[in-house]
Amino acid sequence: MKLEDIHQFFESPPPTYLCQELATCYILYILIHMESYGTELIQKLESEYPTYRLSDTVLYSAIKFLEEEGAVIGYWKKLEGRGRPRRMYQISPEWQKIAEDLSTLWQQYMNRRGN
Repeated sequence: MKLEDIHQFFESPPPTYLCQELATCYILYILIHMESYGTELIQKLESEYPTYRLSDTVLYSAIKFLEEEGAVIGYWKKLEGRGRPRRMYQISPEWQKIAEDLSTLWQQYMNRRGN
C-alpha cells in the first residue's frame, strides 16, 4: 500500500455489496413495478445504483427466502430474443402490502445514503 492508495480509495471507493436484508428489500422494490429474473435484477441495480453490487449468491438466497415465505412466485418464461427460458419472479397478491412496506425500507436506505 502507498499513501496515494488511501486517497484513491476515498476518491473512487469500491462498490458496496448488498447483504441479504438489503437484497430482499431491493428485490421487492423492483418486483412491485415489474416481473423480473435474476440477471435482470443484478443489471438494474448496477445501472440505477452504480456504486452497489449484488452477488448471485446473495440474490438467490434472498429469492429463495421470499419464495419460501410465499412473497414471490417463480415461473418459467421464454423471453423474446433470449435463448433459454428464464425463471421469472413476481409478487404474490397476498404479499402486495408487505412488499410495499419493505420496498419503502430500500427507498429510505438509499435516500439516507444519498443515492
